[in-house]
Amino acid sequence: MNIHDAIRALDDTTRLRIMRLLASMELAVGEVAQVLGQSQPRVSRHIRILCDCGLAERRKEGAWVFLRSSVGEASDNPLAAAIARLLAVAEQQDIAFGRRCAEDRQHLDAIRAARESHALDWFSRHADEWDELRSLHIADGPVEAALTEMLMEVADEGSLGRLLDVGTGTGRIAELFGPHAARIVAFDKSPDMLRIARARLQHLPADSVELVQGDFAQLPFAARSFDTVLLHQVLHYAQAPEAVLAGAARVTAPGGRVAIVDFAAHDREDLRQTHAHARLGFSDAQIEAMLLDSGFVPHATRALAGHELVVKLWTGIRREDSVAQFEPRQLARKT
Repeated sequence: MNIHDAIRALDDTTRLRIMRLLASMELAVGEVAQVLGQSQPRVSRHIRILCDCGLAERRKEGAWVFLRSSVGEASDNPLAAAIARLLAVAEQQDIAFGRRCAEDRQHLDAIRAARESHALDWFSRHADEWDELRSLHIADGPVEAALTEMLMEVADEGSLGRLLDVGTGTGRIAELFGPHAARIVAFDKSPDMLRIARARLQHLPADSVELVQGDFAQLPFAARSFDTVLLHQVLHYAQAPEAVLAGAARVTAPGGRVAIVDFAAHDREDLRQTHAHARLGFSDAQIEAMLLDSGFVPHATRALAGHELVVKLWTGIRREDSVAQFEPRQLARKT
C-alpha cells in the first residue's frame, strides 16, 4: 500500500462513504450501489480505484462480486491501521460526513433485513428436507456442546486461533466458535448457503470473519494458514474424503487441530439419493487411518446416539514433522 495513492483515492466523498460502509461488513458491489443510490457502473469505477491502491479487495462468489475493506484498526500493517483510525475520527469530527455515514448505515440495515428474509424463505422452502434428515440423528445442541468441550481441550489457552469452517452451510458452527477464534474463514461451495451464512454472521466484526466460496477438495488457502480446521457434517459428501483431509492437513499449522463431526458407518443407502450423501458414514478405523495418512495424530473420539444414525466426533493434532505432499498410494487407500 502506497501512502500517496491511498490519499489520492480517499480524496472523494463517495469513496470515503464506501470505506466507512466496508468497515461494518463485506458487501456485494450491487449492494454498495443500492446503499449509495448511485448506478452500478459509477460505483464500480470508485471501487476499482479503492482496490487498485490496496484500500479494498474484490472477491467473486458465483455471479456476485463482493467487496471488503483491506484496512482495519487491528491490522498488522501500521499504515492500514492508521488509515482506519483516520476514517473513524473523520466520521466523528466532521458533522456533515458523519450524518451522511449514519444515513448510509440506515440503508445498510435494510439490506441486512433483506438478507435475513431471504434466509428464512430458503429454510421455509427446504424445511421438510432438513427435518427428515435431522429426525434420524441427535439434536444439534448436544453435538455442539460435545464439540465445544473437545476443542477446548486442545485449544491454545482457550483460543482456537485462525479457524477454517469447511462446508460452513448456514454459518452456525462459525457463529458458535466466533468468540473463541482470532479470525474465522467460513468456506462453502454453495452461493445460496454463503448468503445465508452471511446473514447469520453479519453481527460479527467485519475484520474478524471472511466468507469464501470454493470446493473442499481444493482448498484455496496457503499452507499452514489455520490453527483449527472444522469439518462439521460435510465429509460424507466427499467422493474422496481422504483427499479432503489431506487438503485440511496442508492448510493446518503444525500443532494445530482438526475436528470432524459426521455419522458413524450406517446402511441408509437411500440417503445417497435423497440427500446426495457420497459416503454412508465412517468407522473409527477409517477416520484414524485418514488422519494418520494426512499428518494428524488422532486425539479423541466421542459418539452421540440418535434415532437411527449415530453422530461421531473425532479430533486430531497436526504433527510437527508432517508433510504437505501425499503419495498417490495414500490418496487411493480404500475406505
